[in-house]
Amino acid sequence: MKLLIYLSDFIIPFTVLFIVADGVLKKVSVFDEFVNGAKNGVKIVAGIMPTLVGLMVAVGIFRASGMFEVIAKIVAPLAGLIHFPKSLVPLSIVKMFSSSAATGLLLDVYKESGADSYEGQIASIMMSCTETVFYTMSVYFMAAKVKKTRWTLAGALLSTAAGMAMAVLLAR
Repeated sequence: MKLLIYLSDFIIPFTVLFIVADGVLKKVSVFDEFVNGAKNGVKIVAGIMPTLVGLMVAVGIFRASGMFEVIAKIVAPLAGLIHFPKSLVPLSIVKMFSSSAATGLLLDVYKESGADSYEGQIASIMMSCTETVFYTMSVYFMAAKVKKTRWTLAGALLSTAAGMAMAVLLAR
């Protein structure tokens, strides 16, 4: 176990050192490339900032309006059929939009049911094997200027459903 701790302490500095050494050996101006990369990063952030702000505002409005709870009540009977705890339906919906908001709901699940409870275990597994589908698609597709998404949303929602199903199975 101590070996893993030592490795984790040195992996990032070693990676940086390796990249710099590789650049020097290939006679690349490492600092200039770093500065150019940082400039491009700032341009990307500036380009996606309106999308991020809009998405966060929409999630905030959606959550404050109580719409998540309405959807959760509608979906709850279906969740019961597949042995998915009804108390986790809001978490599963919020997770598709915002990971930080879902983390807040996860902490609520821990407070109410406990981290080691059945609901807590499902929620923990679900948080690690599902994605913020709508956030990811809006940000990355905008940054990459993707216009035709084809089957991305359907595939992402199917993957999310599979992740939730596996969370239930693994927690049993």
